[in-house]
Amino acid sequence: MGFRENLKEELDYQGLKTKELAEKSGVNKRTIDHYLMTNPQEPSVTNAFKIAQALNVSVEYLLTGTEMKNKIILSRENIELIEGFSNLTVAKKNVIKNLINIFLDS
Repeated sequence: MGFRENLKEELDYQGLKTKELAEKSGVNKRTIDHYLMTNPQEPSVTNAFKIAQALNVSVEYLLTGTEMKNKIILSRENIELIEGFSNLTVAKKNVIKNLINIFLDS
């Protein structure tokens, strides 16, 4: 699958409309609509990056439909979580690690 199909799939998955993506990404709605057309023009690197950031996925994912293994998308939310975690005591970090393991195992 290419950019058009992956973008459409991600919009459907996240329940977003092109207007909402345009607002989040700063890419014109008509431009996004064009990317979703049957024979679209490939996006510029800048627009692909903005759209990927807004969707919290990588440009690689939008272009190829796959991600590099063990790649972490550092969204603002993830950065805040990491910063909060780093300020905890060792004992509290261990509690969080155990909770994460419980959720990963279920």
